[in-house]
This record gives sequence, structure tokens and C-alpha cells, in this order.
Amino acid sequence: MAKFDMKQITGVIAAMITPFDEQEQVDVVRTQALVDFLLERGIDGLYLTGSTGEGFLMNAEERKQVVETVMERVAGRVPVIVHVGDIGTRKSIELARHAYAVGADAISSVPPFYWHFSEHDIYRYYKDLSEATPLPLVIYNVPLAGLMGTDLLRQLAQLPHVQGLKFTGKDHDQMSLLKAELGPDFMVYSGCDEMAFSGLSVGADGIIGSFYNVMPETFQHIYRYAQDGNMAAATRLQHVATEIILEAIQYEMIPLLHDMISWQGTDVGYSRRPFSPCTPEQTAAFQAKCRDIRAKYKVQPDEVRFLFCI
Repeated sequence: MAKFDMKQITGVIAAMITPFDEQEQVDVVRTQALVDFLLERGIDGLYLTGSTGEGFLMNAEERKQVVETVMERVAGRVPVIVHVGDIGTRKSIELARHAYAVGADAISSVPPFYWHFSEHDIYRYYKDLSEATPLPLVIYNVPLAGLMGTDLLRQLAQLPHVQGLKFTGKDHDQMSLLKAELGPDFMVYSGCDEMAFSGLSVGADGIIGSFYNVMPETFQHIYRYAQDGNMAAATRLQHVATEIILEAIQYEMIPLLHDMISWQGTDVGYSRRPFSPCTPEQTAAFQAKCRDIRAKYKVQPDEVRFLFCI
């Protein structure tokens, strides 16, 4: 049974990576270690089996295994949102019902992708999904799956159990207007890591992102500074984070996220093919750039811990 309602799902939420072993199988032990790492670092919530979690590279049973492992390890300490998106409605409903059965607090989904689905198809997909369980549903607006327009998002927000929006577009004016229009009980999450402070400053209730796996404390600082109205401090740390992110996305980002956590002493295994690990030369170049960023901004260890592990 869910432990948290939607109004309690705020703050810094990691779009959790999925640890695989050397044979590319879901690694339960490493997944448990990653949960411990994130909880110890004060993460406010977890978002499972999304793009960062390589959800689309797993079959349904593997996705369920990840969810079960995390739910057991979290044991109700922080909210868990399970991404159940897939191309087929039946597949997404199966994953949604499983998330409900194991006690997830909410579900989320990208719109169906690959084929050019009409707005009617997308609306029907979310309607079917929203009616499949009693769980709150967070719509996921993301460029990789095709951004949905404001009018469609307004329609989706009226569906039963749709109580939130993860907005990974960079049009924060659109996100801000939707938040104002849909009201305080409709939760909006900014999903663009390099614009976390921007999202918070225009009304987002929380932030969900990939790099919160590797530097959760950085974004905890940004979140608190935003809450306190300390724009100078928030802007400085956002610049640090953004420079790191812009450097990281020049490489294979998902495998690099695994490496960045492992450098901090928690082995989180590997990504799954077709992702390729960074070469030693790429790793050396990335670490050198990160050391430059650390020096440029005079970063302190409690602000970005991984910078002091390389």
C-alpha cells in the first residue's frame, strides 16, 4: 500500500539508474547498494525504470524485478514513483498494476512513441492508464518521446488520478503557466537537470533528474536555496552542476553516471548494450574537466562530493 500522497512527493527526486552485472542482468545487490547510497545522501524520492533507468532496454519481468528490489529496500522511507511507460497500452497497464500491488506511491509514463500517434491516441492511452489503478499518475512531457502541447496537457490533467506532470521541456514559461492554472494540488516537477533552479523559481514542486544520482547534495542545496530565496547561492551551484552536465553529455551519459557513482565508493555495475562504456581516455578527459570546474568555482566538498573523489 502507498505510504505517501502526491502532496508529499516534493524536493529532489532521483531518476534512478539501473545497475546491471557483467552479463547485463539486473544486479539486485548493486541495486540495493545504490538505494542505500541515495538514502544516505538525503534524496527525497526515487523515480524508477525511466529513460535514465534504461527501462526501455528491459522486458516487463526485469522492470518488475527492479521495482520490487527498490520497494523492499526503501521500506517506506521516501516516496517512489514507478515509470510504466511503453509503446503498448496493455504493457503499461500490466506494469502499473504491478507497481500498485507492491506499494508504489505513484506511477508515471511518457506518451506512446515511435509511431506518430495522434493526440486522440495519446489521450486514450493516458485515460486507459489512469483508470487501471487507484495510484496517482504523473504525465511525462519529454522531448525524447515527443513533447505534448499545452492544450493536450490541460485535457490530460482532467483525467481521473492524473495528479502531476514531469516537465522536461525547456519552455519554463509553459510549465509555470500550467502550474498556476492547474493549482496547488496538481504537482509539477521540473525534469531538466541543467535548469533545476529555473524550474523551482517558476513554481515547480520538485525536481526529477538523472544527475541527482551522482550529486544529490548539490541539488539539495539548490532546492533549499530556492526555497529560501537565496538566488546568488542557487545560481552559483546551478552553474557548477550545469557545466558538469554539459561536459558529461558529450560522452555516453548513462554509463558515465554509473562511473560517477562508483568513483564515490559504491559499485553500481554497468549499463546495458547498445550503450558503450567510456574509454580510459574519455574518462581521463572528463575528470580533468571536472577538476577544472572544481577549481574555477572553488567548490567545497559538501557541495559536490564526487569532485573530490577523482
